Amino acid sequence: MAHVKKGDKVQVIAGGHKGATGTVASVNEAKQRVVVEGVRKIKKTIKRSEANPEGGIVEIDGPIHISNVKKVD
Repeated sequence: MAHVKKGDKVQVIAGGHKGATGTVASVNEAKQRVVVEGVRKIKKTIKRSEANPEGGIVEIDGPIHISNVKKVD
């Protein structure tokens, strides 16, 4: 059982994004990863499709190990 869940406000306590705060967007308990909105932006290439005819590069929030975040009030 994870100590944080979707919607919780958390602070990053370790790593390159230490000190950043945000809201948990998703939790993957099997891989022990959380996605925090606005923290650890990564660029991802996407193929052309009907939904996105241009394709190209988009910025998304990347996952952080669950041990590197703590819940804040």
